[in-house]
Amino acid sequence: MALWDKINSKGKIEDRRAVGPGALVGGGLGITGLVIVLLMNFLGGGDIGDVLQDLGQVQVDGTQSFNAKDFEGEDSYEIFASKVLGSANDMWSFVFKENDLTYIEPRLVLFRGATQSRCGGADSLVGPHYCPLDQTIYLDETFFEELEKRFGAEGGDVAEAYVIAHEVGHHVQNQIGGLSESNSNEDSIKQELQADCFAGLWAYSIKSFGIFGPGEIQEAIDAAAAVGDDRIQVKATGRINPESWTHGSSEERVSAFNRGYESGLVTRCEL
Repeated sequence: MALWDKINSKGKIEDRRAVGPGALVGGGLGITGLVIVLLMNFLGGGDIGDVLQDLGQVQVDGTQSFNAKDFEGEDSYEIFASKVLGSANDMWSFVFKENDLTYIEPRLVLFRGATQSRCGGADSLVGPHYCPLDQTIYLDETFFEELEKRFGAEGGDVAEAYVIAHEVGHHVQNQIGGLSESNSNEDSIKQELQADCFAGLWAYSIKSFGIFGPGEIQEAIDAAAAVGDDRIQVKATGRINPESWTHGSSEERVSAFNRGYESGLVTRCEL
C-alpha cells in the first residue's frame, strides 16, 4: 500500500455510491451507445459484439442493494481518490501557471452500479471515464475487480491511482484543446497514449515524496499493459485486430507511461 497520507491536497469528490443504480435514461448517447463508445475507449478496440458476448452481456438490472450508512462521511477509498486527484491537480496547476494558463480542477464522481452524467448514462461495464461536458471523472471502484478477474491485471492501489491520473489527463486535453472529436482510430490512440504519458508525469511529480514503496510503481505499469488493445482483444475474442485499435498496444501504453515517469517533462508527452 502506497503512503497516500503524505499527500496533503484533496480533489473535489462527489460520492454517489449509496445511491445505487438509477434509471439509465435521458439525453446524450443513451446507455447502449455510451457503453459501446466508452468500453471501446477505455478497454480498447475490437469487434464490440464479440467483446460484449465474451463479457457475458453484462446488464444493470437495478436490483443491487446499497446501504447508505456504508458511505457516510469520508471512507478510506474516498480519501484515497481525493488525494490522488489532489496531487494531480497540484502538478497541473503548476504546469498551467508556468505557461500563463489557468487550470480548472475537475470533479470526480464515485459510483457503484450506475449513474448519470451530461454525457449520458453509465453503468459498471463502462468503467472509469471522463465527460468533457461537465468536466467530471466518473469512477466505479468495482471496475478494478473486473479488470483483475477478466483481464489479468495485478491490481493494487497504485494501479487504481494510475487510472485516475489517466482520466485527469483527458481533462487536461479538454482544457488545452487536445481532446479531439475526431472519430479516427489514429487520433484516438494518440490521445490515449498522451493521457498515459500524463499519468506517468503525475507519478514522477510525487515519487520524491516517498509515497511509492519498492516495486509499487510496477502496479501502474501492469495496469497500463492490461488495458492495451492487443491484450484486451486476446482476452475477449481470442484474436488481435490492429485496424480496430483505439488505445494502442500494451507495449505502447507502457512506453507512454514510462516516458512521462522517467523524464518528468511535459514536452515528452506532446502528440
